[in-house]
Amino acid sequence: MKKTLIACAFLTGFLQVSCTDNFDALNTNPTQSSAANYDPNLLLPSIEFNSANATAGYSGAILFQSMWVQILSSTSSGAATYYSNADKYVISSNTNAYIQTLWNSQYNAASYAYQMEQLTAGKPALANLNAIAQLMQVQCSALITDTYGDAPYTQALKAKDGTTLPAYDAQQDIYKSILAKLETATAALSPTNPLPTNDAYAYKGDVTKWKKFGYSLMLELAMRLTKADPATAKTYAEKAAAGGVFASADDDAYIMADNSKGFGNNNAGALSTLADIYSVRWSKVLIDYLKATNDPRLSIVAEVPPAGLIANQSMSTGGNTTPAVQIGQPNGFDLNGGATDISKAPNYPGGTGTGADITPLGKYSRPTTMYRDRNAPLFVLTYAETELLLAEAVQRGFNVPGTAASHYKNAVVAGITSLSRYGGVVNPTAAAAYADANPLVAANALKQINEQYWATTGLQMNFVAAWNNWKRSGFPVLTPVNYTGNFASGTIPRRQPYPNGEATLNTANYNSALGKVAGPNDWLTRMYWDK
Repeated sequence: MKKTLIACAFLTGFLQVSCTDNFDALNTNPTQSSAANYDPNLLLPSIEFNSANATAGYSGAILFQSMWVQILSSTSSGAATYYSNADKYVISSNTNAYIQTLWNSQYNAASYAYQMEQLTAGKPALANLNAIAQLMQVQCSALITDTYGDAPYTQALKAKDGTTLPAYDAQQDIYKSILAKLETATAALSPTNPLPTNDAYAYKGDVTKWKKFGYSLMLELAMRLTKADPATAKTYAEKAAAGGVFASADDDAYIMADNSKGFGNNNAGALSTLADIYSVRWSKVLIDYLKATNDPRLSIVAEVPPAGLIANQSMSTGGNTTPAVQIGQPNGFDLNGGATDISKAPNYPGGTGTGADITPLGKYSRPTTMYRDRNAPLFVLTYAETELLLAEAVQRGFNVPGTAASHYKNAVVAGITSLSRYGGVVNPTAAAAYADANPLVAANALKQINEQYWATTGLQMNFVAAWNNWKRSGFPVLTPVNYTGNFASGTIPRRQPYPNGEATLNTANYNSALGKVAGPNDWLTRMYWDK
């Protein structure tokens, strides 16, 4: 992947050079590639990794969405005050930097995808790569608009053409465009054309799997619209199902991180720092959810650290994974000694250790060591998610194959077994038995489906996906934190504000966008599909 990024740097240099009729050898950089001889396959892994890793770790998601939807919890005191953004909706010293990272990273990935599309346009031998370039632009654009709302889209990525201050598009219009683009690009993928040669996804250039990815992404985006535009949601969900979505966990879209080459998993990077190992725990809401049905994932994902402060801060020391001893940490507490000190939390289990080695957090469950592996996968979109969305589509009366109950069962099994990609010890037979013992109940179906979506994506560390689906569905029903000084008026944030740079650098278009949305540029203004 390092060679790929070097090649990208060469291409970027080329694209920034002005054209002239008087180039000669003296003005030609012999180390710089040209569009004519540059292999656009080299761009693909940078697009894939940059987009996936931008939703992980300190890029924002673990510092915002992970605790907004109460998957993780943190006392966010001492060295880890940055988690106050997530656990308590309270600004830290670097909040503005965290706000802009997903925006910048997704536009960066999208710009590479746009260049890949331009470099492959009109070349039959690169038709599949051209279609994949469009799919990746859709993925990046969806992540941006689902996080921030209205955003530059039509005029975005056109700096080379002279458009450096792009206008904002309404989210409703962005969705119309990306769904149509998905339909065209996915249909264009063909195994009879040459395959991509530098694919960092687990697909390794398999166009049949890419086609399933396109239709599964279409299903995901279509279901975002179930409240805002039910007719469009139904139309595109049915198109996706007819086209062919993920058929098994072998179709999961994920990328394996490679820390030795400088491409480590950002979530693991965060969770393996000293302050995070100590401060970050699974939330009470999540652990209670898993314990309520004896979910077999509990013993894979959660551990109670050995007694004492030193063991609670150890990266390599594993803990007790017995399901019965797991205790989730409630959100909204601290270590400051006042009314919101963790020792004042309801049913506080007490600390562990003695003397200088005592810790008040010792009995709360934290993520197991597999989540601290910097070579762990970054999940993008999975079969489990797709089956849950199909289950909901059936429940809503959409014309898609199968029953809601069968799709739900498939999703539960796949969600459990997907943890084997982290290195967790998963028993497929136990997963199937659990699914049989906890079937979908028609009267409670939407709640069950969307709570399972929340737990599955949360345990896969795909926090942005969990948050977006929570906004859309309203499940699980969460009690917001109302910590002193919070920026969300005691309610769970529903968007990230625009980066500060937009107000100062793209002022006119930024102000125009604010004049069109139904609310200020804050953490609470709901976007088009969030009804």
